[in-house]
Amino acid sequence: MIPPKPDARPEKVSLWRYLRLFRDDILSAQPAKLYRAWMAEFRTPFFRSYLVNDPALLKEVLKTRPESFPKSERIGEGLRPLLGRSVFLTNGETWKRQRRIIDPSFEGGRLRDTFPAMLAAGRAAADRLRPGVRDIEPETSHAAADVIFRTLFSIPIEHRIATETFDQFREHQRSQPILNLAAFVPLPRWMPRFHNRRTRATARAIRALITTLTQARSAEIAAGTAPDDLATKIMTTDDPVTGTPFTTDEMVDQVAIFFLAGHETSASGLAWALYLLAIHPETQGRCAAEARAFMANPEFANLSALRHTREVFRETLRLYPPVPMMVRETIQGEVFRNREVPKGAQVVLSPWHLHRHTRLWDNPDGFDPDRFATENGRTCLRDAYIPFSSGARVCPGAGFAMVEGPLLLATLLARWQFAPVPDETPVPVAHLTVRARRGIHLNITPRQDGAGGDAPGLR
Repeated sequence: MIPPKPDARPEKVSLWRYLRLFRDDILSAQPAKLYRAWMAEFRTPFFRSYLVNDPALLKEVLKTRPESFPKSERIGEGLRPLLGRSVFLTNGETWKRQRRIIDPSFEGGRLRDTFPAMLAAGRAAADRLRPGVRDIEPETSHAAADVIFRTLFSIPIEHRIATETFDQFREHQRSQPILNLAAFVPLPRWMPRFHNRRTRATARAIRALITTLTQARSAEIAAGTAPDDLATKIMTTDDPVTGTPFTTDEMVDQVAIFFLAGHETSASGLAWALYLLAIHPETQGRCAAEARAFMANPEFANLSALRHTREVFRETLRLYPPVPMMVRETIQGEVFRNREVPKGAQVVLSPWHLHRHTRLWDNPDGFDPDRFATENGRTCLRDAYIPFSSGARVCPGAGFAMVEGPLLLATLLARWQFAPVPDETPVPVAHLTVRARRGIHLNITPRQDGAGGDAPGLR
């Protein structure tokens, strides 16, 4: 079965029709030819943009000369009320300092330390599920938010502030368009950014809640009573160059992006993975067998036993990359594929198109977790697979996500079976991440196959 993707728009539409489609949903606004193009140019009255699928150009932008292609200020405008000057939006020396402080907390040794909190969140998610037809997206959002709060601040999602933050974030999602007006029209710095009232209100509420948690943690650090979690590690790390740690305001910006990137993207990937497993029951059975064996002795050292489950999650991120497009900006004139690209142009790197490119991938729209063992799969994994970006600006939580995703799948699959619901095919759309237009509805039943009841160690 071929997993769903949006219908492409007609090849030719008017500029204003395109902009309306683009604002409503990036994915369905794109023509089919972008799945086979090495590069495409798009012109507006105010700027030019270039979608890049050529692996050589991708390497140039992301790895060889990343400082020549900083994050686009246009795209950042829509996210700034929530994210402030977080590492996701900054460039230059500010970004370098932020990464020097953040990166040590996500190194391999720290992943082992966060594993118990991830496992607890996964078990809690399995406990919350009930039999019947459910929209799985709210469930995966709940589970991923629980992981973030447990690993960052050592509190479960049931904690009052964690629950309030999660509820406010759901409201923020509903009010936040994928692009702000400033993405299309160059506005002077003094001019209002036209964020709607709900977007501003929910962003303020989320940041106030995060500030409360951060200030409380600062007091615990000063008193010597702080738990050894990610927040403590980051807040007690000095920049090795300047010798200074994050201020409280800076930490609020970073926690906001950890919550957005670490919760929203993981929730998206987990929901689509469960849908793909639901429509491929043989693969689900294979992962469930791994899950039950692992959950009999769920230790960090045994994660390698979830080999096929990890490949399923990797393939899910290929078909449904949570962040479908990333935008850089040229700081000088460039030449791409013998075409002049002016200073200030927007360079669009689209995992959504790159991961389904018909001239790169074998069976690009098909679900095949075993593809990465093939020569084509290994080549594309190196040259055409960027769910976490690549190069200097690769997501610092990429390793975290590749532990979290398979682990949460295992905790759920060990106890529950997932099946598709007739006439309920989810249609992917781009909001803050790739979600389904009307949710992902699955029929959930207790798992009875093979191993019978709960395996030892499940509780």
